[in-house]
Amino acid sequence: MRVLQLIDSLDAGGAERIAVNYANALTDKIEFSGLIATRKEGQLFGQLNKNVSYSFLNKKKKIDFGAIFRLRKFIVKNQVSIVHAHGSSFFTAVLTKLILPKIKIIWHDHYGARFKESRQKNQVLIFCSFFFSSILVVNLQLKEWSKNNLFCKKITFIPNFALMQGESQKITNLKGIENKRIIFLANLKNPKNHIVILKAFHDLRLKDLNWTLHLIGKDYEDTYSQVLKDFIKSNSLENHIHLYGTKSDIQYILSQASVGVLASTDEGFPVTLLEYALASLPVISTNVGYCSEIIDDEVNGLLFDPLNELQVKNKLEKIIDSESFRNKLAENFRQTVVKNYSKEKVIENLLAEYKI
Repeated sequence: MRVLQLIDSLDAGGAERIAVNYANALTDKIEFSGLIATRKEGQLFGQLNKNVSYSFLNKKKKIDFGAIFRLRKFIVKNQVSIVHAHGSSFFTAVLTKLILPKIKIIWHDHYGARFKESRQKNQVLIFCSFFFSSILVVNLQLKEWSKNNLFCKKITFIPNFALMQGESQKITNLKGIENKRIIFLANLKNPKNHIVILKAFHDLRLKDLNWTLHLIGKDYEDTYSQVLKDFIKSNSLENHIHLYGTKSDIQYILSQASVGVLASTDEGFPVTLLEYALASLPVISTNVGYCSEIIDDEVNGLLFDPLNELQVKNKLEKIIDSESFRNKLAENFRQTVVKNYSKEKVIENLLAEYKI
């Protein structure tokens, strides 16, 4: 079996991390494991296993014939039989299939908000789905949407998995006091909903209790991040809420934290939650997407409605009030993830899909 993971960038996003995880995990399971970034490279390039065959297409526009023929050349040279296209890379994969019809395209949908979208907004995807051999989705809402809207009817839910890479880099030292750090691992953009956590932090007067909040993720220097910065400044929270931008030493960063937070208004299957679990962090999380399937409220984490600010405050207050409660949640969550979302189990399911 010879498989290529196709992804538009190697920035530190959820779909990108899964593409890299798959490429790495498959190196000792199949004959050939490759990965191609179509539009942009990024920090995740450094996490690729040396046995993964990698290339960058440097695609410049929607239909870039040079990039398509570079992809065709890579596929032919390496005798790739399956192109596993993540997210929006499906379009490049389908254009390549038009000139190389023998390849099988498996499309992987990571976009949690798609189930709210109309057919009109997804016209290109609907047309391209005629060329898919199968579809993988990261939650059951996406499975239902694909079933109702796309031509390909072979649709399978497959969970994500996360890995902690042995000894990690130790670069980023978090500010604040040990055992009083809240981590929020998400790029600064919609629908990640950072502001609801900032407001809860402020309203609960957590700075008076010496807690700090740490935002790790890409700052696009746009209106979204400016709203966060303005809120921090206007409420004199500069010494208690810290923005770090994109970081590569996530494992080390998480080891310094006390609580993990996710507040998105839409999600697919967030890898961030799995990373929190493997770092033994207690978690307070949005209840959207697959989050409420991973987390059993009050048992291995706390769930909230991301549009209910009072609920967010109540849950955040509850998780910081008791260290013993946090420890119980953290251990239960780690055990849940190790048992149900291990690399071995997910890759076994993935290989079964490839063989169909």
